[in-house]
Amino acid sequence: MGAPKNRRVPGSRSFVRVGEITVAHSLEIRGSILRAACLAGATSSALAFSQPASANEANFDLTEAFDAAFHDEQQQADSAAGDPVITSAEASAPVSAAPKLIDARLVASQFVDIPVAGDAEETLRYSGRVDAYIDIKGRAFGLDDSFTLTIRPEFTWGEDSNGVIGLIPSNTALFRGEDSGDFDVSVSLSKQWNSGTNLTVGKVNVLDLGGQLPIVGSDGHYGFQNLSFALPPSAVIPNTITGALLTVPTDDALFRLWVFDPDSQFERTGFETAFESGVGFLSSVTFPVKIGGAPGFYALKLSGSTRDDISATNLPSVLVPPPGTTFGNTQGEFAAVLAAYQFLQVYPEAPGKGWGFFGQVYTSLGDPTFLDQSGFFGISGNPRGRPQDRFGAGYFRYSLTDELVDVLAPRIGLEDEEGVELFYTVGVANKFELTANAQIIDSAIAARDTGVLIGMRLTTAF
Repeated sequence: MGAPKNRRVPGSRSFVRVGEITVAHSLEIRGSILRAACLAGATSSALAFSQPASANEANFDLTEAFDAAFHDEQQQADSAAGDPVITSAEASAPVSAAPKLIDARLVASQFVDIPVAGDAEETLRYSGRVDAYIDIKGRAFGLDDSFTLTIRPEFTWGEDSNGVIGLIPSNTALFRGEDSGDFDVSVSLSKQWNSGTNLTVGKVNVLDLGGQLPIVGSDGHYGFQNLSFALPPSAVIPNTITGALLTVPTDDALFRLWVFDPDSQFERTGFETAFESGVGFLSSVTFPVKIGGAPGFYALKLSGSTRDDISATNLPSVLVPPPGTTFGNTQGEFAAVLAAYQFLQVYPEAPGKGWGFFGQVYTSLGDPTFLDQSGFFGISGNPRGRPQDRFGAGYFRYSLTDELVDVLAPRIGLEDEEGVELFYTVGVANKFELTANAQIIDSAIAARDTGVLIGMRLTTAF
């Protein structure tokens, strides 16, 4: 099959032929897909070196590669926003000359889980999370439609199992700092240029960006549940940031540059103590590669900040050193990540569906960063017989910085934390997905036995 060819019709929507299906996707969706590749370098970290592409693949179009690889995600996003997939027969029908003024969707998940092995008490817990995604075009407030105002409220409820077995949260959707509330809202303004370059300024929930990662695609509502895979901890970038995020696509690679406040902005506007702890940065480059006709994305990320103390708001209290200790007094931090996301098989009869592997490795200079090394790898995708379903299996290992372990030794014995997660999602009906999840975790708390947590998740999108 040759590279897909683009066909444009009047209006703000472009049509891309993939196989025998013509997919309609908004310019906003295309922008999010381009940002997803940069994010492969922004929130992940293992580079698997592969053989060079053959000569006839060396100059394949980057945007078309994303169209093919993320056809699945485009359908989900359009469906959630109320925009149906348009077939080739319908493509010639007239379309509105202007995009929607307001685009909104809602995603809600309910969780039940219970520890079935280890030291944790076998208590069945119920909890949930709901997120709203509201995009308002620029003409609503006196600008042109290259501007988008994004409003992101979120709400959680119930009792979760985070911290019951491992130190790394086992339920990403319910990850909060200790003593934090259940409601938050993020607001940001984006400018999109015709080249695909995008600048976002404001308060951003990083978890949303993690959900766009190729193959992994986990944001708490979908995919893996453990934070190790969904939003790999870097100990540098908090879960919610205030700053400026620049994405620049080129013919050969995608680049990203972030400048942000290194303190978590959860339940804050970002202006209360703006950059009081220093300035954080992230830069990444992502390269597309084809192996056997299947797309892959390989990334390098560098991050750091000028802070000179430990990021206490991102840690459980047991890991915060007591006052007067030597850890957390070093000026500045720096970390590097290598990442790989490679499809191994794609299904011609189900465009955008397939499966592949992912992985990352991470290292930092240590003090004041509380993680020094980590890594994970796994597989995820869609079974060929039921492409509406999804599966995943992964292994992770995280190492606390040696100096921090030594400082905390009189209080608690610590070691590396490692674990395995397995999940299977059944597409039970339109907009409904039911996921079974199992996690086996050897906690960083040395005194704990290896624990097993099993659970279910029901996700609904409107």
